[in-house]
Amino acid sequence: MALAQGGGAKLSIREQLENRERKYLSGFATLAAESAGRVRAEEPCPVRTCFQRDRDRIIHLSHAFRRLAHKTQVFIAPREDHLRTRLSHTLEVSQIGRTIAKALRLNEDLVEAMALGHDVGHTPFGHAGEWALDQAYRRYDPAAGFAHAAHSVRVLEILERDGQGLNLTRDTLAGIAQHSKGAKDTRDALHPADGESLESMVLRIADRIAYLNHDLDDCLRAGVLEPGEVPRECLEVLGERHSERVGAMVEDVIAGSEGMPHLEMSEGIAEAMDVLKDFLFERVYLGPALLRAREQVQGVIERLFDLYMADEEAFEADIGAVPGFPQMRARAVCDYIAGMTDRFARTKYEQLFLPSAFPQF
Repeated sequence: MALAQGGGAKLSIREQLENRERKYLSGFATLAAESAGRVRAEEPCPVRTCFQRDRDRIIHLSHAFRRLAHKTQVFIAPREDHLRTRLSHTLEVSQIGRTIAKALRLNEDLVEAMALGHDVGHTPFGHAGEWALDQAYRRYDPAAGFAHAAHSVRVLEILERDGQGLNLTRDTLAGIAQHSKGAKDTRDALHPADGESLESMVLRIADRIAYLNHDLDDCLRAGVLEPGEVPRECLEVLGERHSERVGAMVEDVIAGSEGMPHLEMSEGIAEAMDVLKDFLFERVYLGPALLRAREQVQGVIERLFDLYMADEEAFEADIGAVPGFPQMRARAVCDYIAGMTDRFARTKYEQLFLPSAFPQF
C-alpha cells in the first residue's frame, strides 16, 4: 500500500495521488494537498485524497443525498417513469462536470464531490417548493429566507448525522454554496466570485448545461412542449438532438477555457443557451402548464409550515422539543420541511389535514 522514496520513508497511496496531481494538473487547478482543510481537523486517509473522501461521505453517509431519488426536478408527482428526479439531475451534473474538469486538467475529484452534494438542500416539489418555503419562512422570520444552495451547505455542515455534519473540506462546501445563479445569463454565471476556484465554476456551468438539456428533454417527453415550439435559433446553433446539444455546450466550454484562469464560452453558444433558458422559464418554470401544480405546492408548504408553528403537539411529535424563540422554531420547521421528499410531504399533508377513512381496521 506504500511506495519507498529514495530508500527513505514510504509514501502512502494518498501521497502518491497527491504527487500525481502536482505533476499532471493545470497550474490553475485546486490541489488536494493544498486544500483549505476541514473545520474539524482529521487524520488523513491513507488511500484517498481529501476530496475523494468528501465524495464518499456524501454518497455513503448523507441521508439527504439518498432522498434526492424521491424529489422532483421539474414535474410534480410525475407518472412517467423516465422523467428526471433530483438524483438523476445530480448524476448528470457530476458527469458533465467531470468531463470538463478532466479536459481542462482540473481537480476531477473536487468537482465530483461538489456536484454530488450541490442539491442535497433542495426542497420537495422542485423550484416551486423552494419558492413556497422561502415565502413561508419569511412570514415568521423576515430577516431569514430559504435558498437551496445555502441550505445544501447547512445540511452537510450541521444537519447530517444528527447534528454532527459530515465535516467536508471548505473547498467542497464553497463550491456548493456558489453553484446557483438562478435566471442570470450564462456569461454572468461564468463570472467568478472573489477567490472562487475553477472547479467551483465548472460545477456552476455543468449544472446549467445539465438542467437546460434534460428539462427540455423531459418537457418534450411529457408533451408539455412540442418540438416545433423550441426556438429555432437554439436548435440551429446547439443541435437537433439532446446529445448534440450537450456536446456542443461542453465542447465550447472546453475550447474557450483551455489554459485560462477562468471559464469562457463563445458568444454564439452562450446566447443560444440564454435563449433556451429564457424560453424554459417563460413556458415551463413560470408558465401556464405548471401553474396549477405550483399553486397546490404553495398551499401544501404554507399549511404545513403554519401548522408546525402553531401546534405544539405536532411540532414535538415530528420535529422535536419546542425551541424557546419563534425564530428558532421557524428555522427548525424550515429544516424539517426542506428535508421532505415529495411523497413524504404529501403523506404528511394527508395525515394532518384530511380526514381518515372510517371505520379503521
